[in-house]
Amino acid sequence: MNTPDLRARCAARLEAAAADVAARTAFLGFDGFVDEIIAVVDQRANAAEFTAVPTIQAFADRLAAAAGRSTNVELVTRRTKIGGNGPIMANALARAGVRVAYVGALGHPNPHPVFTELAANGAAVHSIADPGRTDALEFTDGKLLLGKMFPLAEVTWENLVERFGRQPFERLFATADLVAFVNWTMLPFMSEIWEAVQAEVLPRLKPGPRRKIFFDLADPEKRPPAEQWRALELIARFRPHFEVILGLNEKEAFEIAAVLGLPAAGREPAAVLELARAIRTRTGVDTLVVHPVRYALSVTEQAAELVEGPYVARPTITTGAGDHFNAGFCLGKLLGLDDAGCLLAGVTTSGAYVRSGLTPALADLVRMLRDWPAAA
Repeated sequence: MNTPDLRARCAARLEAAAADVAARTAFLGFDGFVDEIIAVVDQRANAAEFTAVPTIQAFADRLAAAAGRSTNVELVTRRTKIGGNGPIMANALARAGVRVAYVGALGHPNPHPVFTELAANGAAVHSIADPGRTDALEFTDGKLLLGKMFPLAEVTWENLVERFGRQPFERLFATADLVAFVNWTMLPFMSEIWEAVQAEVLPRLKPGPRRKIFFDLADPEKRPPAEQWRALELIARFRPHFEVILGLNEKEAFEIAAVLGLPAAGREPAAVLELARAIRTRTGVDTLVVHPVRYALSVTEQAAELVEGPYVARPTITTGAGDHFNAGFCLGKLLGLDDAGCLLAGVTTSGAYVRSGLTPALADLVRMLRDWPAAA
């Protein structure tokens, strides 16, 4: 599950890769958000001090009590940061040392200042549209992401070709060790982009080793089941050219299972693992990854692995934790780790981030693996 020997082997592999990780390349797209991390005020002591509403349930109770009347909700922005599944994942990979190219909704014609962090970590940044905005209300038992997404309607294949360029796109797509297309749910034309890539770009790829392509649907509940089916079918069509990896959090796994008509036996790890096996078989992807809060698992045709993470009950930040996991898992894939090592790299990257609020460098991951924190 997560042994000292596994952590030692993973740390040694990551440390040995420090000199050549920059030779690994990744091409990611296409979303972008400016995130405001927000606390909901419960009681205010004075102009500077307050206590926050602790849980989503407590917040829901407060809102329900206002039905038929009205109420005031005070929000306090704790931090404004880089947002969006793609930029956060790209930033984490770049921070680990991977050569990253990111194309997406970062601000057009000029990127929003919040994305300077991505460029500062060495990523090549290309923007084709304005970013969305997210008010992330964080609680001890989860978060509510209130999104304003209308600029993402400009993320289309036509704008990718016009504002970034067909040749640069094809070059990155044809050469990157890792391609990642994420946040399908919030990009209304992502399926059309995938169809265009399959029709216009895939046939032009030269024969060679199957590289890796990663997909994250990102909370597909609000999209109709027929559209979710279509997205899963399109994802599977990349398999002749790529090793296809689909990443889901626990909530997403159960939503996709429902769309696929798969029964869910329970939420304990063994039941989630069996559900993941069924989802992988039905979707036909090479690797299916599921990352609940306390652990993560992966399923392939040959094997299944489950690795516990460094759980912390009161994280500094939770928004972006899943994207950091995805980055760590894909980093492991790029460096040739086995599936257990990839999962460990993922939970360590996510765990370091939620504890400190900072995206870890490769050396930070090695230190954490060698000095594994107790559950807190």
